Formats: sequence, C-alpha cells, structure tokens
Amino acid sequence: QHGPVFTIFALGKRFTFVTEEEGTEAFFKSEDLNFEQAVQQAVKNAVSVPAEAFYQNHGNLYSMMKGKMSPSNLHMFSGTLCKELHEHMAHLGMEGTGDLNDLVRHVMYPAVVNTLFGKGICPTSPSEIKEFEEHFQKYDEDFEYASQMPECFLRNWSKSKKWLLKLFEKVVFDAERTNPSETASKTLLQHLLDNLQGKHLAPNYGLLMLWAAQANAVPVAFWTLAFILSNPAIYEKVMEDLASVFGKAG
Repeated sequence: QHGPVFTIFALGKRFTFVTEEEGTEAFFKSEDLNFEQAVQQAVKNAVSVPAEAFYQNHGNLYSMMKGKMSPSNLHMFSGTLCKELHEHMAHLGMEGTGDLNDLVRHVMYPAVVNTLFGKGICPTSPSEIKEFEEHFQKYDEDFEYASQMPECFLRNWSKSKKWLLKLFEKVVFDAERTNPSETASKTLLQHLLDNLQGKHLAPNYGLLMLWAAQANAVPVAFWTLAFILSNPAIYEKVMEDLASVFGKAG
C-alpha cells in the first residue's frame, strides 16, 4: 500500500519503515548513519543507560564483544552450548506434542545463559524459570514499542523491566564474586564487567546482553525449525545428515 520505504508521524516523532532487503542494505551501508546515535535513545529507554555512560562504554564493549564472539573464538562456546542443549532437551521424551515456540524458548534460555553468563548464575530451576520467562517474554515482546515510547504508556512492560533489573543485581553480584583472575576462565558477562566504566550500571548492561543474546536467536531458531518441519524433502535430508554423524539412535 505504501511502497517499500515509508514514514509515519506518531508520538511527536517520524518513524521510517524499510521493508525490503535492498533498502535495508542501503541504510546500513550509508555514510550518514551513526550507529551510536541511532541506538542511544532506544538503549536509554530499554535499559535505563544514560547517554553519557552509553557513549563512554560503547566503543570498548563493542570491541570486546566482537573479539570474544568472533568466528575464531566460537569453538570455545560450542562444546558447552551443545552439552547444555542436549541436557535441556533430554527431558522431552520420544513422543507427544507441544508448542514449538514454547519449546525453543524453554530450551534456549537456560542453554544460552549457562554458556554466556556461567552455570548457576541466572535462575534455571523450573519455578524460577517460569517467573523469569513471563517477565522476559513481556519485556521482549514490547521491546520495539518501549525503546521508542515513554514507560508510562507501557505499565506491564515497565514492571517486567524493573523485575529483570532487580534480578540482574544478584546476577552481577554472583558474577563478580566468582570472577577468576585467568582471562580464559572468565564468562562473557565477567569480561563485560571487567571492561565496564560505571559499575552501578552493570545490571543494566547485563540485561541488555541477555536481550541481545535471546531476542533474535529465539525467532531464528523457531523459523528454521518450522521451515525444516514443513518441508518433507529438507527434513529427510537433515535427518540423513544427522544420522551420518550420530547414527540412527531414534
């Protein structure tokens, strides 16, 4: 109706929507785009990191994250991640039905947090996970609105954000208490804490890191599995490839 690129005026701001791959590529490669300026207000709204602190930390934290998560370093995470995924999928059994989106969330959350944040740092018991997932799902679902709008318009989102920040006060305390001196033994969260200027903002950056780790990974995993399951030829090929490595164990 409006074409591949269109702008609307709402809440006193102009929102421009880019809906095609070519337009997105042109936008991200534009010399006029300043990433820090583009996301600073969204980060402030989403995790309450003030502009001054954001500009002070962004370059250093970005370099650290890019280095730790580079392709040459990913092997350091893959073993732990596979072990965690296997452990959390083991209870599924061999038959029955369930909601695929719920399954992906339930399996990926504990696997990812135990890999990036350290085992036992975030809540992973069934009762704690249920409360966490309710708050995180609300936080994640309304993130796009909340990153642009005042919190007073989104009371339930604001409540979940405060709950998550409170949780991360404990998460950060435990991560700092167990922070090893050897670089190789540190978790990604501990590396973040070592490089952060303004330690009082550690829970805010911890929440931002968790959101960044989950927000795209969950829908990508969901749609990948949905695509494989809805295409019999692709499903059979994937199962053949798996069987060639792991054998036909069922």
